Amino acid sequence: MTPKKILIVEENENNRLLMRSVLSYYGYDVIEALNGEEAVRAAKETLPALIFMDIQMPVMDGLTAVKILKHDPVTQAIKTIAVTAYAMKGDRESILEAGFDGYISKPIDTRQLPEIVKEYISQS
Repeated sequence: MTPKKILIVEENENNRLLMRSVLSYYGYDVIEALNGEEAVRAAKETLPALIFMDIQMPVMDGLTAVKILKHDPVTQAIKTIAVTAYAMKGDRESILEAGFDGYISKPIDTRQLPEIVKEYISQS
């Protein structure tokens, strides 16, 4: 069985490294993008099982990228989780309304990450 592909969209190298290390350890094939524009291209080319996407990024932010992905028949079914430092009341709701399937806040809990992946991949 080939490993499930997971796309990490994050401009911060330390955050990407942390997520890549944990997900690779659990056997996932990790793809990386530094901004929303790269994320849209990578998602169309690789069709990952799951996308973790930061909200605030240069070139194209996560909210714009998820709207593009969810309106494209090729990528609309890919589960997409927002990864963000936004933790104010109402942020979660507005992120989900933008088209994300889930939301996790930074700093990332590396112990919960594999469980989150299993939960969302089992839904797809």
